[in-house]
Amino acid sequence: MTPSPEELAAQYAQMSETELMELAHSYDGLLETAQAALRAEFARRGLEPPLVQDPEEPEFRHLVTVRRYRDLTEAMVGRSLLESAGISAWIADEHIVRMNWFLSNSVGGMRLQVDEQDEAAALEILDQEVPATITYGEEETYVQPTCPKCGSAEITLGGGTESGRSLVALYVLSVPVPPREAAWHCEACGAEWVDAEDNEPTGA
Repeated sequence: MTPSPEELAAQYAQMSETELMELAHSYDGLLETAQAALRAEFARRGLEPPLVQDPEEPEFRHLVTVRRYRDLTEAMVGRSLLESAGISAWIADEHIVRMNWFLSNSVGGMRLQVDEQDEAAALEILDQEVPATITYGEEETYVQPTCPKCGSAEITLGGGTESGRSLVALYVLSVPVPPREAAWHCEACGAEWVDAEDNEPTGA
């Protein structure tokens, strides 16, 4: 859900000058309502907008967006999957969301980007199901959790909305996620369970 102008104004009013300056560096990537709210907040505080420098990427590099994510954890997993396949990938607006997660909607979500020549291969990888195991680094291997009742990988922890890709980030990348209850929920069959050997899943 896109924040209203009033919500954006209230949100920007609570931000520090440093946070506003960081956000202003991504002005072109903001939605029109967010740009208007940001201009109004700068005017209210009498701040001068920062000079936005050109990206430091080589001139010959043309990036294309292959996915948009609301949650940083999902974006990082998508990038990890591409990089494990030898495809260089970047998350646009990552620093904004790290600074203030609630700004994700105002910037239109995080954009996972690759070089134009890698677009087709990246889309093919991202369209695949989450693998059962993922090797991260030289020694760590992550095993994708599945529903003990039906075997589906489409599970969430504590009734959250993230897919199995978010769970990979939680276990492999050690990315902080909002606190939630310990119960798992299967989106496929509705079973619920907790991480304990003596607990059986309950059906919907």
